[in-house]
Amino acid sequence: MLRRTVREFASRYVAPLAKRIDAENWYPRELVRDMGKMGILTPNIPEDLGGAGLDLLGVSVVLEEIARYSGSASLIPEVQGTLVAHVIAKYGGRRIVEEVVPKLASGEAIGSFALSEPCCGSDAANIETTIERQGGEWVVKGTKMWTTQGLYADYFLVFGRIGDRSERHRNIAAVLIKRGSCIKVNPIEVVGFRGTGTAEVIIDGCRAGDNDLISPPPMGFKAAMDALNVGRVAISALGIGLAEAAFEEAYSFLTQRVAFGKPVIEFQGIQFRLAELYTMIESGRSMVYRAAELHTKGYEDFPVAAAATKLHVARISVEVAGEALRLMGGYGYSRESNVERIYRDAKLLEIGEGTNEVQMLVISKHIYRKGAKWLI
Repeated sequence: MLRRTVREFASRYVAPLAKRIDAENWYPRELVRDMGKMGILTPNIPEDLGGAGLDLLGVSVVLEEIARYSGSASLIPEVQGTLVAHVIAKYGGRRIVEEVVPKLASGEAIGSFALSEPCCGSDAANIETTIERQGGEWVVKGTKMWTTQGLYADYFLVFGRIGDRSERHRNIAAVLIKRGSCIKVNPIEVVGFRGTGTAEVIIDGCRAGDNDLISPPPMGFKAAMDALNVGRVAISALGIGLAEAAFEEAYSFLTQRVAFGKPVIEFQGIQFRLAELYTMIESGRSMVYRAAELHTKGYEDFPVAAAATKLHVARISVEVAGEALRLMGGYGYSRESNVERIYRDAKLLEIGEGTNEVQMLVISKHIYRKGAKWLI
């Protein structure tokens, strides 16, 4: 039921906008509101706060189905819901939760997750942004990079440190800042996931009250990692949707394209390659759903499952999209196809919310600490 409902929504509202979002680097503000009306802009948030109240498996289905039509349209609820609203709803005080989360859920307000900096992407514990106490308020200064929705955000969930940088993760806090004159944003042109408002965010002395301090030290870094662990499964679901769409477009092309007197799909070499790609997608989807179930069950090693899932899905999404493009020949390489956009989008999975190397670091630490212990 959920899958069918989201697929019908995406087919009707997302598909007609997909090419424009990418070609014009256009942020689909009305589509955001439409997703809010459906409860799928923040699908993980409880219904009484405006979300759909879904567990991570349900969220994965939502993102997978939207991504089959547009990676960019799927990235928006992935960030708005599993990163920004998730942290505020879980770690914020009642007042800030009731004030802000319904706005994020409805699409009235846009949120961004401001963690990465010019100095530090993978080494998030080394961020330079400062949060200092002055005159009964918190004053925030720093620069954030690669901030999805940063161009259009009404709220910035900013991670910075209270105290000396040598403390690394131990003094990192999360603070919610409303857009104002103290914030300057600069657009960043990216290869894929266009139309999502990627930006450099310069925070110059923004002031925040105690209610805006969502997660003080030492919980700030924990909140960031919690969101990223959930986000790694969520963006993997998005990656599966991209791979499915690439496979389906290539399959359709190969059934119609005639070479050497017969449809290309009838060549066994092509059939075998499609079989390999199909198996990759099914294995990736299984990992996503399993990791989501482990999260719902509160499994202690969920972060490892999330890392393994994202590592695997990032690789297969790129390979499936790349092979689909190649199998479609010149048409796949042209802007007339959807698969060229899908390939550009898929590359982010190897970088965003933890590079492949970061995932391997998480997994290898688990192996070193616990030995050859499997996740179930």
